[in-house]
Amino acid sequence: MTRSGRRMLALAVVFLGGGCLLGGLLASRAETEGDTVATRIHRFTSILALVEDNAIANAKSDDLVEDSIQGMLHTLDPHSNYLNREAYGEMKDEQRGSFYGLGIQIAKRGPDKPLTIIAPIDGTPAAKAGLQPGDVIAKIEGQDTITLSVQDAVRKLKGDKGTKVTITIQRPGEAQPFDVTLMRDEIPTHSIAHAFMIKPGVGLIRISNFTSTTTSELDDALDKLKSQGMERLVLDLRSNPGGLLDQAVGVASRFVPEGKLVVYTRGRITGADQDYTAKGDVRTTAPLVVLVDHSSASASEIVSGAVQDHDRGLVVGETTFGKGLVQRVIPLRGGAALALTTAKYYTPSGRCIQRDFSNLDDYFIDPELEDDDAGTGAAEPQEPANREERHTDSGRKVFGGGGISPDYVVKAEKEPLILSRLRRDNLLFDYAVLYVAGHADLKPSFAVDDAVDADFRSFLGTRKFKFDAAAYAAGRKAIDLRLRSQIAKVKWGAEAESRILAEGDVQVQKALTLFDEAAKLAEAGELGRKQKDAPETKPTDLKVANPQG
Repeated sequence: MTRSGRRMLALAVVFLGGGCLLGGLLASRAETEGDTVATRIHRFTSILALVEDNAIANAKSDDLVEDSIQGMLHTLDPHSNYLNREAYGEMKDEQRGSFYGLGIQIAKRGPDKPLTIIAPIDGTPAAKAGLQPGDVIAKIEGQDTITLSVQDAVRKLKGDKGTKVTITIQRPGEAQPFDVTLMRDEIPTHSIAHAFMIKPGVGLIRISNFTSTTTSELDDALDKLKSQGMERLVLDLRSNPGGLLDQAVGVASRFVPEGKLVVYTRGRITGADQDYTAKGDVRTTAPLVVLVDHSSASASEIVSGAVQDHDRGLVVGETTFGKGLVQRVIPLRGGAALALTTAKYYTPSGRCIQRDFSNLDDYFIDPELEDDDAGTGAAEPQEPANREERHTDSGRKVFGGGGISPDYVVKAEKEPLILSRLRRDNLLFDYAVLYVAGHADLKPSFAVDDAVDADFRSFLGTRKFKFDAAAYAAGRKAIDLRLRSQIAKVKWGAEAESRILAEGDVQVQKALTLFDEAAKLAEAGELGRKQKDAPETKPTDLKVANPQG
């Protein structure tokens, strides 16, 4: 930006501020405040000019302005944010539940590793072209991908519907790479990661985020599972970062009685105070257990909080993240947007979902909350220190101001270090690709036995993966489960992988033992609501009902 350009920016801002003053506030106090704003803006543009002209770094004014905006917003709260054109576009793609591209999940094992296809999405251009898990994307439109990040590659693969892109594939077992030209099409981004019968009569639905299609996807999943005999349900919201508020209300409405409060917001601007109630479209009254963890946030907390406050089901896992700030997204010129916090979320019982953010370093670097004082493995958590107390429909104590505390605290088992290394280097996936290629007659009942384990360790030797034998032996149960799940995913898809992983998931297994208690809790909640809704009995009525009293 030139000096004259900066001066024009400052003058334009001053004139804009002056116009606002003339349009409404002519009192001397208002004029003084207007002068103060103009002075501050002049100070900012002066510093911008000094930095751009004199700093040792080659600073660009556009970058400096954007960084300044971000810095200003981050002094307010952790979630107010400036979205540039690219980030805002990606957010809208995610929220509307679709984008235009090829339909492949990709990953890199490291900055110097190739771009690898994890799985094609059914029905997409990638799947129709026969792309396979393990295929390496060596080039995109002739450009080597070795230096591309996953995000950069995704941006190159996405594009307008009907446009073409050529990728070069290096397939394991084939000597020569080959080109594939694909036409971009609409790619659905399903928020229901999987829905299946985990055992006879018990369904499991995992919601990975809340997009514009989540409620309709949930309806389809519930219908499918009910047709398969579902009588009890596990709703998995773990690692779900949230999404659209209306979809959180829609999901809760599938379980919470009609007209009951799901969530409410309170803020200081007009329109910030809103109550959101269940829409009367309950799709199942089956006993319900909701799974949450430290990464369950925002819309996930709205759903789990409503289920808990209305005693509709039990919440199991770990205390949720505690993201209860409402952002209003305001589009700006040029395709950017401002996500500004304008209110807070509260559960039906009056609990504030948001946790303390007075120390932003702790808020982002160490998001895991202590569960030792949040629950005991019993249906009523112990009273945590410095947390607001509220009560559910049946009268149970619940606590706010720090996420949703589960009714049953069940810590996820810590992954063995050697398994983390194997996953980080993608060696389980690489072996699974080779194993499936060599076992065309593989059946779902296959097992990772001693022979498979020995073959896998031999494979690790070819990849020069060094490990301690004792550490491998100690972690073998977890390794075998994960290896079996990866083979199943390559052969049959993500749902097959999830079925196997659920066998070793302590939180899922705990949930399967709690349906009788969840059913009794729902009955107690219904009774509590009836008592609250019943008209108060007058003293004269008491005399008639009990004349000898």
